[in-house]
Amino acid sequence: MSEWILACLLLLGAFFTLIGSIGLLKLPDFYMRLHGPTKASTLGVGAILIASAIHFSLSADGVSLHEILITLFLFITAPVSAHLMAKAALHIKVKQVDRTRKIDLRLR
Repeated sequence: MSEWILACLLLLGAFFTLIGSIGLLKLPDFYMRLHGPTKASTLGVGAILIASAIHFSLSADGVSLHEILITLFLFITAPVSAHLMAKAALHIKVKQVDRTRKIDLRLR
C-alpha cells in the first residue's frame, strides 16, 4: 500500500512541477511568470519531498527529519521570495502586458 501512496505523490509532484515549468515558459510577462515556480512548482516539489520522507521513514528506524525540514523551509520561503520579487519589479517598473496592467491597485 505504501508503494501506491508513494507513486501517487511522485506522479502528482511531477505533474505540478511540469505545469509550473510550462507556466514559466509560456506566460507573457514577469508578473504572470512569477506564479509558475512559486505556486505549482512549490506544490510539486513539496509532494516529491513528502514522498521521500515517507519512503525513508518506512525503510529506516525513525522519522526522516531532513525532508520534513526542507519541505517546511520551501513552503515558508517560496511565497516570501515571490512577494519580494514582485515588489522589486513594481519598484523598478518592469514592463507589463496590458492584461496585467488593467488592474488599478491604488487605494480608493
